[in-house]
Amino acid sequence: MLVDVGGVAYELDVPMSTFYALPATGEAVMLYTHLVVREDAHSLYGFATGEERAVFRQLIRISGVGARTALAVLSGMSVADLAQAVALQDAGRLVRIPGIGKKTAERLLLELKGKLAEGAAEPAGGRGGADVLHALVALGYSEKEALAAVKGLAPDIPLAEAIRAALKTLVRR
Repeated sequence: MLVDVGGVAYELDVPMSTFYALPATGEAVMLYTHLVVREDAHSLYGFATGEERAVFRQLIRISGVGARTALAVLSGMSVADLAQAVALQDAGRLVRIPGIGKKTAERLLLELKGKLAEGAAEPAGGRGGADVLHALVALGYSEKEALAAVKGLAPDIPLAEAIRAALKTLVRR
């Protein structure tokens, strides 16, 4: 992607989440950037939010994870979804991202544990909410649908009741 800044064009690599959030060509845009200076290149990365940039910086600090892999992670899932996957230690969600294998996913989970925003990390309903989320995904619902259904659950509700309540919420939609 090229960004014109006062007549100087800068080439930026951006995650797909940022790319889709860009305004039309020729309109003003504000991006958070990260510059990597190496012997052979200067690479500029752009992000729609400061939170995305912060997570990108966390990711590239991990041994074996470069900028391309970090961009792939941020393109494959939102920061909130990544934080939730880390909190739940759910490697399966990371492995679905192109270019992320089982070993890389496990390394990411280990290295990021406790370093991402905890507010987005655990679904409503506490740890039981995570079990309900997994059950709904196993039944064929998308993660987005499952997360929406789990939001209104009480933290102390028994698992079987929580699944039934979430399914009722999904049926009503």
